[in-house]
Amino acid sequence: MSLPSPNFGDRRGGVAPSLVVIHYTAISCDAARARLCDPAAEVSAHWLISETGTAEALVDERHRAWHAGAGGWAGLDDINSHSIGIELANDGSQPFAEPQMVALETLLAAIMARWAIPAQRVIGHSDMALARKSDPGPHFDWHRLARQGLAVWPEPGRADAPLAESLTAFGYPEAPPDVRLAAFRLRFRPWANGPEDAADRALAADLAARFPAA
Repeated sequence: MSLPSPNFGDRRGGVAPSLVVIHYTAISCDAARARLCDPAAEVSAHWLISETGTAEALVDERHRAWHAGAGGWAGLDDINSHSIGIELANDGSQPFAEPQMVALETLLAAIMARWAIPAQRVIGHSDMALARKSDPGPHFDWHRLARQGLAVWPEPGRADAPLAESLTAFGYPEAPPDVRLAAFRLRFRPWANGPEDAADRALAADLAARFPAA
């Protein structure tokens, strides 16, 4: 299969993808495509989905695209080797278009079936690149994906469970407490602010109990 981006390599250790990482482009779809296919940029993703719902394959899923950068998830630190990257054309300041979300749902279902990736292994760039990245951002509808089994969403659990232990059990990499809290809230409680509270602990405890990384 000949795909447009030359920016890829072999998955280190010959591993198969076990994660999906969702991004937003922060620039227009055309500009993103040009950058993701530019050898000088040294970035890429496996898929790019436009606002109108066109899904373009840029790198073969069997190969290692260069989309995640430094970070970690569930004890893994070479996320590029372990993941499939999906870029959504969006500047981060507005909701994602309905045709784009429908296309993402179709694509995600196919990827998850193809590689036997469970819902808890579909994450955002901000989940694995703490403090460095904020995509897909507060306007992305994770709850919608979870209702279809394409991601996960928490229900209140034990409010007395330590937040740090729950976040680690779910998969978040080690980082200062405020950094991890910010990443967790960006995905699950984007309206929340201030110090950690009982709601944070209860939701994180549910994720840890129902969707542990190990």
